[in-house]
Amino acid sequence: MVPSISSEELSRHNKQQDLWICIQGKVYNVTDWLHRHPGGELPLMSLAGQDVTDAFLAFHPGTAAWNLLPQYQVATLADYEVSPVAEEHRKILGELKEAGLYRNPVEVYLMYAFWMLAMLVSSVLGVLYSSSFVVHMISAFLLGMVWHQSGWIGHDTGHCGMLKKRKIDKWVGLLVGDCLTGISMGWWKRNHNAHHISCNSLEYDPDLQYIPLFAVSSKLFSSLYSFFYDRKMSFDSTARLLVSYQHWTFYPVMAIARINLFAQSILVLISTKKKVPDRGLEIAGISFFYVWFCTLLSYLPSSRERVLFVLLSFAVTGIQHVQFCLNHFSSPIFQGQPKSKAWVEMQTRGTLNLSTPPYMDWFHGGLQFQIEHHLFPTLPRHNLRKIAKFVKPFCEKYGMPYEMVSFWDANKMIIRTLRTAALQARDSSSPAPSLSKSLLWEAVNAHG
Repeated sequence: MVPSISSEELSRHNKQQDLWICIQGKVYNVTDWLHRHPGGELPLMSLAGQDVTDAFLAFHPGTAAWNLLPQYQVATLADYEVSPVAEEHRKILGELKEAGLYRNPVEVYLMYAFWMLAMLVSSVLGVLYSSSFVVHMISAFLLGMVWHQSGWIGHDTGHCGMLKKRKIDKWVGLLVGDCLTGISMGWWKRNHNAHHISCNSLEYDPDLQYIPLFAVSSKLFSSLYSFFYDRKMSFDSTARLLVSYQHWTFYPVMAIARINLFAQSILVLISTKKKVPDRGLEIAGISFFYVWFCTLLSYLPSSRERVLFVLLSFAVTGIQHVQFCLNHFSSPIFQGQPKSKAWVEMQTRGTLNLSTPPYMDWFHGGLQFQIEHHLFPTLPRHNLRKIAKFVKPFCEKYGMPYEMVSFWDANKMIIRTLRTAALQARDSSSPAPSLSKSLLWEAVNAHG
């Protein structure tokens, strides 16, 4: 018979070498499972020593993960309780499963595959068989759209939300992510899962850690410690200068943000400290990307056209990078470790929805419904619009924010957020520390 422990006792087991969690009143010692966790070690580390039931249910609705739990149980939680918010969230989750909304129709992805293949073939043929500058730029635009759409597919496979079969989703992710776009799925999963678990935490959410290029809050001027990168985010004199003009540089940086994703992918894959599943396959996939992309560029008649081709294709995908920021930059942020008991509330506070017509769902990937996505992260994105009618009253019932604005209003909000922090950064009454010795490293690690 397993012993019964208190939440206070559970909270003491919050180290990498001694990591316990609670799921539905049962306590598990997942220390040995930490580095084998398919979602990476960061989600478990972020919620170590806590009741993680709501996050677990949201990410593992009816998956094989449940079969692994019994072997790790060490106790039960004596003071386990469920808040009304969490109880209703779990009820809605069950109803969505029963309604079949977690099943993804294959024909939707066949349509996307046909659409992307048509654009990719047109782009390649335009480069190979035309000498027209205009045709070459149209080809660059089409390739950018292929990458834009592949980002949504990669997102689905990373959440195992495409075919709901991990092995198949893994191979589709390698093909669409590594081979077609040059972005490591291992890096993406590591980054994105940490973001979901600790949405809008300055120290834990990598999607808010943009120093020295951007700072969404003056709280980042204190050189906070990043638990994602395991280092201090130094706010030095160079960072102060760059942040002071961030509301002007935001869109230009987003237009070339793909360079940073390439760099991030390579850094993770060559790192000896980070565990990346299928590292060899990912390196092969990334290498294949650079071979075909550089070969395609070699068919353009001049260096000038090659540079313009790259910049235009990157700028088209930059729209997607902007959208990722729109959903979170202007939402409330917080400091410290995320509290799993308030996980549901944290997801609604840290994000906002974009109000768009249904015919634009293909462009926004359906992920303009970010509140729904964060509450039910493995739900197929094609169904997020359908469940909004349930999620909005749920939020209103418990006094949780449900913010929905137009695409253009979201852009205005993000510029206001950046401008406010920029003006605060220009206040030299609080001098920045000396120039960081790791400035180049920080620049490479700025996300967008």
